[in-house]
Amino acid sequence: MLRLGCRRTLGVVFRHKTDIVRCSSNSASSSHHPNAPLELDPAFQALLRDIDISLRNKTQEHTSSSRGPRELEVFPHDPESEADYLSSAELDARDDLLNQKEGRKSPAAAFGSQRIGAVVLPFELQSSIGRMVADSDKHELHHDAKRLFMDESASRVEWNASYDAQYKSGKEAGRHALKDATAFATVALPAHYSAIYAVLDHVKQRLGPEWGVERVIDWGAATGSGLWASGHAFQQGSDADDFAPSDMEDIRISRSSLVSYLGIDKREGLVRIGKRLIKDVETGTLSVSWQKSFHEDDVLSREDGSNVMALSAFLLSSLPTHVDRKLLVKEIWDSGAEVIVLIDHNFEMIAEAREQLLKLGRKELDNPAMAEETTLRGAHVVAPCPHDGACPLYHPGYGKLECSFTQRLQRPEFVRKTKHSGIGHENMNYSYVVVRRGPRPAPTATKVGRVGDVGRRELAKHLEDSIPMTQLSVAGDHSPEHTNNDWKQLVDVEARSGDAALDSDQVTAALRQESYSWPRLVFPPLKRSGHIILDSCTTEGQIMRMTIPKSQGKQPFYDARKSNWGDLFPHEPKNPPQVRHQPSRPGHTPSEGQDIGKRKYERTIGQKASYGKLAEDIKERRRYQRRARRLVEAYDN
Repeated sequence: MLRLGCRRTLGVVFRHKTDIVRCSSNSASSSHHPNAPLELDPAFQALLRDIDISLRNKTQEHTSSSRGPRELEVFPHDPESEADYLSSAELDARDDLLNQKEGRKSPAAAFGSQRIGAVVLPFELQSSIGRMVADSDKHELHHDAKRLFMDESASRVEWNASYDAQYKSGKEAGRHALKDATAFATVALPAHYSAIYAVLDHVKQRLGPEWGVERVIDWGAATGSGLWASGHAFQQGSDADDFAPSDMEDIRISRSSLVSYLGIDKREGLVRIGKRLIKDVETGTLSVSWQKSFHEDDVLSREDGSNVMALSAFLLSSLPTHVDRKLLVKEIWDSGAEVIVLIDHNFEMIAEAREQLLKLGRKELDNPAMAEETTLRGAHVVAPCPHDGACPLYHPGYGKLECSFTQRLQRPEFVRKTKHSGIGHENMNYSYVVVRRGPRPAPTATKVGRVGDVGRRELAKHLEDSIPMTQLSVAGDHSPEHTNNDWKQLVDVEARSGDAALDSDQVTAALRQESYSWPRLVFPPLKRSGHIILDSCTTEGQIMRMTIPKSQGKQPFYDARKSNWGDLFPHEPKNPPQVRHQPSRPGHTPSEGQDIGKRKYERTIGQKASYGKLAEDIKERRRYQRRARRLVEAYDN
C-alpha cells in the first residue's frame, strides 16, 4: 500500500512539473511574439493553405489580365443590371433628347459651325503604325523624335509637327532617312492627319454631294497623311456622311470612293515608310502610286479635272526659297484639278499662295484665247475666306495677326509613349485655303434656316401674348379649343420662320449657297452677359467687329453665344459693324482697330490698386466738371 501511494504521489508531482515547464515555454515564446500561435486542427490548416494558394493565383491572373481590355458581362441574377444598362428604346430616347438639345441652334448656325470635335485615328492606321513602332528601337525612336520635333529652347517642353531637318551632306541625310521617317510617321503623321481630315470634311460639306472626288494628286505626300485622310474622308455608301469622328472602326481605306491616288515626293525615306504603312492594308478599288515629280503626262484637261482634287499639306514651309514655293503653286494650278487644297503651319505662305492662285485665275478671265478652249475660267475661294479680294490680315514681314485654326487630336498609345507624355490629346494649329476653278457663286437674297427651337419658343410666346383673352380657363384644363389655338400658333411660327415649304435637303442646299457670303470668325468670340462681340472676315474683304446684343432676339444671341473660332455666322448684326484696321506699315499704329481680336482695354496683371491715383482721377474729373459749368454760365450770360 505504501509503495502504491508513493507511485501516485510521484505521478502527480511529475505531471505538475511538466505543466509548469510547458507554461514557462509558452510564456517565453509569447514574449517574443505579440500573438501566440494557435493550435489548429490539421484538416483546418490544410484548408487555409488551399485558400491561400487560390488567392495568390487569382492575384496573378488579375495582374496579367489588367494589361489588356476585358469583356464585361451582364449576369442574369444581377439586381442592378437594369439600372446600369439601357435598352435600345432608352438609348433612342436619349439620342432624341440630345438631338433636341442640338436643335436649339438655328439650322443656319448649325451649318456654319460644322466642327467635328476631336479626331480619333482609325483602327487600321493605328495598327499599321503600331506594327512599325513595335519593330523599331524605342529608345532610339524617342531620341529621334526629340531631335526633330521638340523645341527645347522654350521655357516648357513643346512639340511641333513641322519637319525641316537639314544635314551637312547627302550621305549623312541618307543615313538618317529611315530613322527620321519613322519618327515622322509616329509624331507628325497623326497631327497632319487630323488637320487634313478636318479641312476635307469641311470642304465636303460646303460643296455638297454634287462634288465627287475620284482622284487625288498629293504634292509632298511624305508618309501618306494625305492618302489616309482623303481615303477616310471620302467614303462610299449611303451612310458615308453619318460617320462620327469617334466611330472610326467602320472607316476603312477599302470603303473609299477614290479611284486613284498619286503621291509626289522626292524624299525617299518618307516615301519608303509611307509605302510600308499601306502595304498590308486592304485598299479595295483604290490605286496608290508614288512619283518623285509631276510629269507632263499627268496634266489633265479642264473637263477631266472636274473630279480631281489637288492637295498639298505642310510642304510650303519646308521649301527653302520664295521661288520654289511659287513654282510649286504654279505646277499645282497647271495640273488641271478643279479643287485645290493647300494646308500649312505658316499663315504667310498660305496667304501668298492664295494671292498667286487668284491672280492666275484673273489672267484666265482676261485671256480671250481661254474662252474658246473652255468655259471653266477664273477661280474663287471656297474656304475659309468669304471673298476673293486681298487678305486683310496678310502683311508680309511684320504681321502679328494670323488667320489660323486649330484641331484637336486624341493621341494614340504610340504617340504618348514616344513623347513620354501622359496627356491624352494635342492641338494642331494650321492655316489653309481651298480654291475652286470657275466664277464665285452669286449672293442669294433668300434667308432660310434662321430660326431654331429657341426662336420658335420666343415667337410662340409673342403670338400668345398678342392674342386677346376671351375666356378664363382653369390651370391644367386642355380643351379642344385651346389645343386648336396652340396648333394655329405653331403654324404661324413656322410660316414666320420661312422654312415651312422646304424640306431638310432643300434647306441645306439653300444654306450652302448663302454661306458663300457669310462672315467667318477669325478670332475667338468675346462673350459678355448682355452682348457677344464677334471679330470676323466679311465679304467686303475687311475685318469687322459685330456686336450681337440680347435685344436683337433670343435666337441670334443664342447662336452667337454658342459660336466658336472658325465658324461661319449667318445673322446680321443689329447695329452697323465696326471696321478694324491693322498697321499699314511697320512702326505705324492707327488709332482705330489696333485691338483686333482683343479687348479694347486690357487688364494690367500684377498691378495693385493705388488710392493716390484714384484720388487724382477724382480731382481731375471734378476740375473738368467745374470748368464745363463755368463755360455754360458764361455762355448763358
